[in-house]
Amino acid sequence: MRSQRQLRVGEEIRHALASILMRGDVPWPRDFSPPIITVTEVRISPDLKNATVFVMPLGGERMAETVRVMNDGAGFFRYEVGKAVKLRHVPKIKFLADESFDAAQRIEEILRDPVVAKDLGKRSGD
Repeated sequence: MRSQRQLRVGEEIRHALASILMRGDVPWPRDFSPPIITVTEVRISPDLKNATVFVMPLGGERMAETVRVMNDGAGFFRYEVGKAVKLRHVPKIKFLADESFDAAQRIEEILRDPVVAKDLGKRSGD
């Protein structure tokens, strides 16, 4: 379970990264056309030295390429977060693809399956 401080610092970093991406001054590689990127969650380690940032490009397109390019530029993002969020030590940032939307879609498909829907429609004791 994450502490209140981890949750608060993670949320501050999430807001800072979202602001950095909205400004549009990220030094992307020349051969990369960045999609609109959503920062869905930031998880901070208990010692506040590492941050795992979950991102989702709009529509989930070019997910692997986007995550790779963002990890290549993690130093830039760390520097910018350090300017925006007042912390003693700015955490190392690692970007990962947010797979939670895919998992939610799979669950939705399972629940719509006629066999499962039939079982969900039954009441206990029937």
